[in-house]
Amino acid sequence: MRPAPASPLLKDIDPRLNALVMDLIGRVADKWTMTVLEVLIEAGTLRFTRLAEAVPGVSQKMLTQTLRAMERDGLLVRTVHPVVPPHVEYRLTDLGTSLGAAFCGVWTWAEDHLERIEAARQAFDARG
Repeated sequence: MRPAPASPLLKDIDPRLNALVMDLIGRVADKWTMTVLEVLIEAGTLRFTRLAEAVPGVSQKMLTQTLRAMERDGLLVRTVHPVVPPHVEYRLTDLGTSLGAAFCGVWTWAEDHLERIEAARQAFDARG
């Protein structure tokens, strides 16, 4: 079976850029990353425990995985202070802050269209 021809709109896009965008959309679409971005934008620097308290419903494992992925992408900085017990803080980098600002439009759009979307969902569900 032959592969489908590339879309005329996508054929000229650098495949590295396309892969990065798809990866970032997947990461930011993850509810934990978006929530951590929002919390750190509002709070600035937070310790792990305070961050966990500010992200309702997240498990320690999911928060740890989310923070590691965000650190790997350069979205936040993890600082370990050499005290006993260890004091670890997280803060957004300029890159993380700018990503949060870029996706702020999604929140604004959702707020502006909340009632229309809820009405559409109710109408759809009522047909079922």
